[in-house]
Amino acid sequence: MLKSEELINKVKSYNKFLNPKTLSKAYDFALRAHKTQKRDEGVPYIIHPVAVADILTDLKLDSATIATGLLHDTIEDTHATYNTIKEEFGQEVADLVDGVTKISEFENQAVDNSKAENFRKLIIATSKDIRVLLVKIADRLHNMRTIKFVKDTDKQIRKAKETMEIYAPLTDRMGMNRIRDELEDLSFQVLNNDARELIKKRLDEIKEDRTSSFKTISFKFSDLLNQNNLNAQIIGREKTPFSIWRKVQKKRVSLERITDIMGFRIILDSVEDCYKALGVFHNKWNCIPGRFKDYISSPKINNYQSLHTAIIGPNKRPIEIQIRTMSMHEFAERGIASHWKYKSSEKFSSLTWKEYDWLKDLVEIIDRKENPEHYFEYTKLQMFQDNVFCFTPKGSIIKLPKDATPIDFAYAVHTKIGDTTIACEINGKKDSPLQSILYNGDEVKIITSKNVSPSLHWLTTAKTGKARAAIRRHWHYRENQKPLKRKQYNTTLWISLPDQPGRLGDVTTVIGTNNVNISSVEMVEKTKNTINFRFNLIISDLKNFTKLISELKQKEYNFKIIRHKNKRYAFFKRLFGGFKKN
Repeated sequence: MLKSEELINKVKSYNKFLNPKTLSKAYDFALRAHKTQKRDEGVPYIIHPVAVADILTDLKLDSATIATGLLHDTIEDTHATYNTIKEEFGQEVADLVDGVTKISEFENQAVDNSKAENFRKLIIATSKDIRVLLVKIADRLHNMRTIKFVKDTDKQIRKAKETMEIYAPLTDRMGMNRIRDELEDLSFQVLNNDARELIKKRLDEIKEDRTSSFKTISFKFSDLLNQNNLNAQIIGREKTPFSIWRKVQKKRVSLERITDIMGFRIILDSVEDCYKALGVFHNKWNCIPGRFKDYISSPKINNYQSLHTAIIGPNKRPIEIQIRTMSMHEFAERGIASHWKYKSSEKFSSLTWKEYDWLKDLVEIIDRKENPEHYFEYTKLQMFQDNVFCFTPKGSIIKLPKDATPIDFAYAVHTKIGDTTIACEINGKKDSPLQSILYNGDEVKIITSKNVSPSLHWLTTAKTGKARAAIRRHWHYRENQKPLKRKQYNTTLWISLPDQPGRLGDVTTVIGTNNVNISSVEMVEKTKNTINFRFNLIISDLKNFTKLISELKQKEYNFKIIRHKNKRYAFFKRLFGGFKKN
């Protein structure tokens, strides 16, 4: 266990504004408060808060946060109260400890809660100060490191699932890759230890070969970069068992075919040097097509930056390479905590710390008090996707997730703009479909009208949590306005099916299981390999129709929705325009 003096010296190494008395006092307070308590593994309880404080120190956080790490269990597990902490350490520390305590309280009561509800409470509890979440993540990390000592197997599984579904993704969203990897792997050990042991065995078998290869390749890389006047630090990157297992599952390949079990990180002095090094590698060795990603010019949604490439390197072996500056590397390791600066003081301002604006966006969605499962789905979309950058006609930058549409763009500008959208122009092209996929650099002009409302069909194409929540909210309000009279909707579904027995029956079954009525079916065109049908549908519940569209997309049917009669006829006029009458 880290002693008080060791902890203080560790903080002093990066924070010259530290008041050592505060940390020393917090350490002694926690020691006295937890004096008689033991952990599940039989060791003194004080080991846990000290370990949490140590993790926060590795993230180079301020003294108030580290003091909170030492004190985070005192209100919950000892006789200490909020007022006691406030009197001894001030309101800032007291509020942080109280925030962590509230999260612990709902976790203890959360056995029967859904993960969506747990997520809601977590976000609400941490929204006022991101440091509460950082302390809780450190707390969860140490608890996962010692979870094997928890005697209740069901509790182990529940905590591991919660970590995998909530805490690891949140950590990823904050750019804290190292902690994310460890949380995922520790959870994997609980949830599927057989698979983990199998991967570890395979890694042990090739460990000696990988170590030797790394030294050889590292020397060749270093020599090549020096020849091109590039000063570089080269670090080996070894994947965790869970990350390997996830890639095996995703790509449906054997373990032997995973080429990047160990890759290389090349750390350089400047962005210019990064691109120069990329050119050096690609000039020397053949790059693997489709494996290059420029996250420097287009950062990930969590602000991660790096150049990723894969080459057929020395000895004809596939090698994965990440090229970045030291500041980029610091962010990849510590995430948003790397932005902490100690230039004039260690004072934290939650109002100006823009790196966690996404958290406030989640709170905005959650505060609408929608169905918990809905906002959990939306927030996952909001948090965990790569992003593209588009422009308004006036040049303002709008950041959106990958595969976002003009619908998402409109809602990103303002909810009112999204609700009244009728059309858009992409890069000056009029009548661009609202369902178009947007790409980096696209200029988007949104056309609105006061006399329209958002279509429920947009839910199937909208990618941002904000857009989907707003659309759902509008229709939920609309339905609640007329609870006694459910309106029926008519729409037309055009679908192209392979000319094979039973395919029409499959479609009608899908429509029926989603409680959508078919008023008529027409065959409109037959080709050599396909038959095109037009389904006239009667919809009693728009939610069912949304589910139907989602299921058709999942099954990869080729279909179109024709909302309005005039558009429907215009479509078929175009479809048959090339045929002459006999």
